[in-house]
Amino acid sequence: QLATLVNAGLPLMRGLEVLKRQMRDKQMKEALDGISDNIASGGTFSEALTQYPKIFDNLYVNMVKAGEAGGVLEVVLARLAEFAEKSEKIKNKVKGAMIYPIVVLVAAVGITAFLLVAVIPKFKQVFNDMLGGASLPALTEFVISASDYIQANGVTIAIGIAIIVFVFKVVGKTEKGAYFYDAMSLKMPVTGTLAQRSAVSKMTRTLGTLLASGVPILQSLVIVRDTTGNRVIAEAIQNIHDSVKEGESMTQPLSQCKVFPPMVVSMVEVGEETGAMADMLTRIANTYDDEVDNAVAGMTAAIEPALIIVLAVVVGTIVVAMFLPMIKIISSVSGAGG
Repeated sequence: QLATLVNAGLPLMRGLEVLKRQMRDKQMKEALDGISDNIASGGTFSEALTQYPKIFDNLYVNMVKAGEAGGVLEVVLARLAEFAEKSEKIKNKVKGAMIYPIVVLVAAVGITAFLLVAVIPKFKQVFNDMLGGASLPALTEFVISASDYIQANGVTIAIGIAIIVFVFKVVGKTEKGAYFYDAMSLKMPVTGTLAQRSAVSKMTRTLGTLLASGVPILQSLVIVRDTTGNRVIAEAIQNIHDSVKEGESMTQPLSQCKVFPPMVVSMVEVGEETGAMADMLTRIANTYDDEVDNAVAGMTAAIEPALIIVLAVVVGTIVVAMFLPMIKIISSVSGAGG
């Protein structure tokens, strides 16, 4: 909105006033008030943004600074808006793809727990009364044993799960643990490819947007490193930064880290040779955005029926296990009646 207002010819302060009047978010409205006051007292727009790091990170601040220096603030703001919209779109697609499997898994666990804790014990009592301790089918014995175990050790199981979650969180806060988790997230059988493509898309779009806005390459790489959200990729970007600092190309450290696919390495190499790095990085990001879309669609299509089948097998097994002794009971009742 600010890009549109500034591009339409409104002065920056006037544009901020227009935004403040229509802003409903309290935190953002307070930030706009502070930014306006900072500019009114002689500060620059980029300096004002640094006062609100929770809202505007280094990416925003440095791009605005470059736009102010080059006199193209409206262009930079438009690029920032496009960057934020596309990044949010990809993030929402990935999140949306994970919602359905999580809901089905929670439902499966909940239904199974309810059957084992509340339903199976009642059937067990019925079988004891009706069959007088006679042997039960193996499947029924297995399900009843599982029910007995969960009832007897339910608290212990819950505590065990809580301890495992706690340990995972503690390990995740250590540098080595967090690095290991980030590395594993890129190598997981189903979601690893999606995570890698999403990370490559974010990295290349951020770097391309910064370079197109006039931010120096070394400064851009530092910003991308700090905003990537994955330590493995951050380490790779640090290696690229060190290589560029020594006057070398980006291509060699890109190919050595084994995080970026060969196509990315090749296109970056072409970008360096032609001097169109920003444009090439944006093209890579657009390509990988499409691949993320396809990966999300494919993963959703594969996971949905698989989870439904798992849920059907679990619940179906319990139902069949409870139904088998009923046949025996019905037969014995029929025989007695005859």
